[in-house]
Amino acid sequence: MRLRITRNGEPRTWLRGAAAAAAAALVSCSAAPSPAHHRSSSVQQLPSDPHSGTALLKIATVFNDDYDRGVYGPVYDRWDARSKALISRAEYIRRHTECPTSPSATHVESASPGPHGAWLVSYVVSGAEGRLTDYWFYADGRWVFDLPLSNPSSVALYKLSGPRYLAALGCNH
Repeated sequence: MRLRITRNGEPRTWLRGAAAAAAAALVSCSAAPSPAHHRSSSVQQLPSDPHSGTALLKIATVFNDDYDRGVYGPVYDRWDARSKALISRAEYIRRHTECPTSPSATHVESASPGPHGAWLVSYVVSGAEGRLTDYWFYADGRWVFDLPLSNPSSVALYKLSGPRYLAALGCNH
């Protein structure tokens, strides 16, 4: 699920409720997963990444493209340890397969250094207003995605039981 917090251009000013509500409206649930979801099951060993903004732009583009296509395993594999502690890889894939997001097209626009060693990746999702921002860190030779900073509303959803998660998204089958 892509519930992201947007930046409105003002440092440290966040749009929380409106962004979550708008993103939730983009969620579409279906009873049958698409074939692309089955390609998400094997764990990928990630190679070392160059420590550059150019490399991060490419990685973030693949990350968002995989998510948009329902290839959730490689998305999870890019999460940092703190994010992975919230939900197992298998459970993340299962939940997204049972309640996939509606197809969208994401365009990654920029990557720039941010606060406390983070890099901020700005992007837009087709049909959504405004830019969204993800937080990435370079750790142990790899670029990793920070879910709690990028999408705090998802943290609460992933803490729900599977049935409560599906109900919260309106995916009761």
